[in-house]
Amino acid sequence: MAKNLLIVESPAKAKTIEKFLGKDFQVKSSFGHIRDLEKAGMGIDIEKQFHPRYVVSEGKEKVVRELKNLASKSEEVWLATDEDREGEAISWHLCEVLGLDPRTTKRIVFNEITKPAIQQAVAAPRHVDMHLVDAQQARRILDRIVGFELSPVLWRKISVKNNLSAGRVQSVAVRLIAEREREINAFEAQSSFKIVAIFTATDIHGKKISFKAEGAKFNTAADAETFLQSCLNADYTVKDIQVKPGKRSPAPPFTTSTLQQEASRKFGYSVSRTMQLAQQLYENGHITYMRTDSVNLSNTALGDLTNTIKSMYGEAYHQFRRFKNRNESAQEAHEAIRPTYMSNTTVENADWKRLYDLIWKRTMACQMADAQLEKTTARIEISTNKEELSATGEVVKFDGFLKLYREDRDDEDIQEDEVQEGMLPPLTIGQHLPLVEMTGTEKFTRPSPRYTEASLVKKLEELGIGRPSTYAPTISTILKREYVEKRDKEGIERKYRTIILKENQLTKKENTEITGAEKSKLFPTDLGLVVTDFLKQYFEDIMDYGFTAKIEEEFDEIANGKLRWNKLIDNFYHPFKEDVDNTIETAERIKGERELGTEPATGKPVIARMGRFGPMIQIGNADDEEKPRFATLRKGQSIETITFDEAMDLFKLPVTLGTYEGKEVSVNVGRFGPYVKWGEDFISIPRTEDPLSVNMERAIALITEKQVADAPIAHFEEKPVTKGKGRFGPYIKWNDLFINVPRRYDFENLSQKDIDELIRTKIEKESNRYIRQWPEEKIALENGRWGAFIRFGKKMVKLGRKEDGSKYTPEEVAQLEVDTVKKMIEAELPGAFTKPAKKTAAKKAPAKKKAAAKKTAKK
Repeated sequence: MAKNLLIVESPAKAKTIEKFLGKDFQVKSSFGHIRDLEKAGMGIDIEKQFHPRYVVSEGKEKVVRELKNLASKSEEVWLATDEDREGEAISWHLCEVLGLDPRTTKRIVFNEITKPAIQQAVAAPRHVDMHLVDAQQARRILDRIVGFELSPVLWRKISVKNNLSAGRVQSVAVRLIAEREREINAFEAQSSFKIVAIFTATDIHGKKISFKAEGAKFNTAADAETFLQSCLNADYTVKDIQVKPGKRSPAPPFTTSTLQQEASRKFGYSVSRTMQLAQQLYENGHITYMRTDSVNLSNTALGDLTNTIKSMYGEAYHQFRRFKNRNESAQEAHEAIRPTYMSNTTVENADWKRLYDLIWKRTMACQMADAQLEKTTARIEISTNKEELSATGEVVKFDGFLKLYREDRDDEDIQEDEVQEGMLPPLTIGQHLPLVEMTGTEKFTRPSPRYTEASLVKKLEELGIGRPSTYAPTISTILKREYVEKRDKEGIERKYRTIILKENQLTKKENTEITGAEKSKLFPTDLGLVVTDFLKQYFEDIMDYGFTAKIEEEFDEIANGKLRWNKLIDNFYHPFKEDVDNTIETAERIKGERELGTEPATGKPVIARMGRFGPMIQIGNADDEEKPRFATLRKGQSIETITFDEAMDLFKLPVTLGTYEGKEVSVNVGRFGPYVKWGEDFISIPRTEDPLSVNMERAIALITEKQVADAPIAHFEEKPVTKGKGRFGPYIKWNDLFINVPRRYDFENLSQKDIDELIRTKIEKESNRYIRQWPEEKIALENGRWGAFIRFGKKMVKLGRKEDGSKYTPEEVAQLEVDTVKKMIEAELPGAFTKPAKKTAAKKAPAKKKAAAKKTAKK
């Protein structure tokens, strides 16, 4: 048994560190947090200065028992959780649970998992910093209070069957997305005409080349045409040439948010994907700690960079720099994100490689020389008017850091009239330039682009909302709660006009372009818009950007020992609680309604509104003699923007087209888009097609395509095997089993051997998956990652315990009868087996009472 027990957060980190410390240390993982606020009630004693009630987290009992056992046998316990506030809190919770004194227990921190860094940390331990613990505790308690108090208000006041929630940072993030969407919807594009001339000149080799010069912008087509007419029969002469040196400097090394932004721009990674990969790189000793808002680099790292750059590129490419943090509170981590050793230019793991290469290049570039540029601007005069044209060119005289890395930019940082500058041919003052053509092209202003995950993080950081550890979970939450969705938007066709001056003649053309196409952008759902409006109306402080940022600053003050955590909570809680109580008492239920018009045939109102199951169109009112008709909005449609005609189109489906091969053919729209229904078969209609345009001929073509696609490609055990592509990628289907086809197989040319291998692997996996099954009851006992569990329909239900409170052994689980399992389901999901009967009875009774009440009132 090792003398010392060192506890870290993750098992991957434990393995890496154990290699460095030798036989005197045993390194174990706590698997993250071991305690959290209890779920019953708020978990906070409001009357006792917001005292938190912590319990060991569900599923962590085994980890805690093992750590207690090891701690009792060790001479000394060391804590080595992450160096931010979250890590400090985990160390404190470990002290509390393991019976350690936080004032004397050795606590070590390190920014990188390398042998020197670990040995240095062990040589200079400290104790648990209670100021950092209090800052984390304040955030956790305040966020629990907000969620616990606000969520029930939303349940009562918004007529939606959804697990609604609100949060201090998540609700503000949704507000940003909602406001950007409304800004885009209200935007009216303004057109102007941009003048561009193409000239020719000879280059240094005597070869004729073309280059571009730009003129003034005109607000109307008439003004642009007048200018171009004034250029008929003109001569063009170089009036002036200016050559100015310039330089371009590299960006600072990565912080959490800038890494998320750049990985999104360059690779299309989501914020959570970037953090997952960065965590793995850190835990395996490849990079420094990945949750940081600091751009500092240690002296050791700077020395390593100097040597690496000089040896790889030469002395001229090195330029020493220290970057300053723009965020004054950037103190939770000592360094920016960088490779632990610059000599490791890449990593072998294919999943990690792209992100590691990006971090390596950015870190190298930040200590490399500025790129030296030469910018040439030539002013060209027009003999027939007083206007001038301007041609610019840029030459890189010394590439410096550009040899290795160039930072990408977000859509909103790119100016509308920005052009890529190329090189100009040699020009001299007084030189006559032959004109190839001059155009006045109609250009339109653009609204601000919708947020990507990364540009939302950038905006939150600019506003001082959230900290490095909160960005990824915030975005995951708003997507999971369906307040926001991430999707692509197809562009629409738009006409634009061009006036062309060529060979002393003016011509006009009308062309088309696709505009407004966006990829992987964040769109607010109707639910997100309704909840945002409600919270803005009744909880102004919570939704205020400045207020939310101020709370973050106060957390920083707690971390610095300048503010007591329960004083912050006390100042916040009482006015907030007052708002909650007032809202519950006075606020009306919100439906998010918008009246679109009246149905011509009946004169009934057509209303877009939120229903229990989401956004919908309603024709008629609830108190009409005839029941209202309802239609669900299609994907991409919104209560705020749907037109009357689009709403009425929703009631045209389903449409029955006729019969084909003895089975009825109809067209409809479902959860996953438009489809043709042929008997009991569902055939998807391509999303680019309008389902209302699908006639019988087109429906038969889609059915035939599906029949060809579904034809057996092979047989296994004399049963047919078919293949297809679904939401989760390519698959084969055999005997009602859907089997994903990994990328290592050639899906288009699967051999019988491939198919046999895929099916056998799936059968083996499925046989290990089920312990017992009762298909007619839709109940199964399955093996899961963390042990056995119950699957009831599509729900996963926790396996109950025996009467004495102990857990079932695997052998006992295999012997469980269906009645015992049903009791466990009923305990977790009350009314699971009686719900349908109760629901029907409950619906009828109140209806009669209501009718009776109305009659009495009339009398």
